[in-house]
Amino acid sequence: MSIPLVNPQLLKPLTHGDAVETPPRPASPEHRFGTRAVHSGSHIDPNTGAVIAPISLSTTFAQSSVGKPIGIYEYTRSANPNRDHFEEAVAALEHARYALAFSSGSATTATILQSLAAGSHVVSVSDVYGGTHRYFTKVAAAHGVNVTFTPTLEIGNEAIIKPDTKLIWIESPTNPTLSLVDIREVTTIAHRHGILVVVDNTFMSPYIQNPLDYGADIVVHSVTKYINGHSDVLMGVAAFNSPELKDRLTFLQNAIGAVPSPFDCWLAHRGMKTLHLRAREANKNASAVAKVLESSSLVKSVNYPGLDSHPQRAIAQKQHRDGMGGGMLSFRIHGGHAAAERFCQNVRVFVLAESLGGIESLCEVPSSMTHAGIPKEQREAVGVFDDLIRLSCGIEDVDDLTADILQALEKSVAPANGA
Repeated sequence: MSIPLVNPQLLKPLTHGDAVETPPRPASPEHRFGTRAVHSGSHIDPNTGAVIAPISLSTTFAQSSVGKPIGIYEYTRSANPNRDHFEEAVAALEHARYALAFSSGSATTATILQSLAAGSHVVSVSDVYGGTHRYFTKVAAAHGVNVTFTPTLEIGNEAIIKPDTKLIWIESPTNPTLSLVDIREVTTIAHRHGILVVVDNTFMSPYIQNPLDYGADIVVHSVTKYINGHSDVLMGVAAFNSPELKDRLTFLQNAIGAVPSPFDCWLAHRGMKTLHLRAREANKNASAVAKVLESSSLVKSVNYPGLDSHPQRAIAQKQHRDGMGGGMLSFRIHGGHAAAERFCQNVRVFVLAESLGGIESLCEVPSSMTHAGIPKEQREAVGVFDDLIRLSCGIEDVDDLTADILQALEKSVAPANGA
């Protein structure tokens, strides 16, 4: 599918109030989530009857005459059948009209920020993924886009909005302290000022939370995590309802070339068909692990939105499917950074590795790994202490995960306590 002659307006960066009037989303789908996950974007091959679409690796597509492609595709950077199928499926699960797949979650972030004019101001929740923080402070700043970080978007929101504020960036839950943001409250204030709202929904996945339903203009994911779910694809995606955003972001994506491969799109689409099953199992496992950690005297505190002790539990009950907490949690261990490192060495089922959302359970120490690039004082201001451990619970047997946590705690903290 070739990109049509570009309207000059697409070359103009988004300005105050552009593309904020998001049309109402389509009527509620006829089928429930699991059925949509399996069938959305899945088309029977008209030539062979194949139930699973073939992988279209061709980079170019023949034309019947000059400027007249045989089908709807011309060059794979502009569009590809596998990418189209995947985007259709994501849009269906996020209650969106449109979705665009990118080469990574970071490329998704970069393209959205690239749509802003130099001199634009962005407000972001403080506790964000380290890569997002790095892009905001090192790359967007060089492009002339300035970011203000705030620990509480809902409180004093209007006080930090400036005349040149164009976008508010939300993570909910945040990474890695699992704080929640009331999306509806933030979008109500933002839209009053003509400001776009982007929600990074990576931690929850479309199964547990749909930010567009709460007023967000764009929802983004690192597809690498829950959507693909098998730790073998690097991709990102953005979903939205606005035709103006569709035109603008499609143009930028094609111009920049931030596109995923057909094979990765095929893999991610395959992975997404079991998202609801994996998300439910990860939620069950994380809930059990969080309760075990909360009851342990070797643990200082636990961050998990599924616990009644979570300070923003009411937001989870409002925004998340059935009040689920998801598969991610973090906790502070007694014994400091050394104990946190020992814990990650002593686990047997959990794997010490970055990333999250896969079928396997992972653990990491954010201060030394995913968030190491953020200055210590900034990390600790939002709760990312040296003794904080982040867990991504996979789909293993729950008894094995809880037993692994308990034995690792005993080995890691007891020596420091002289036991």
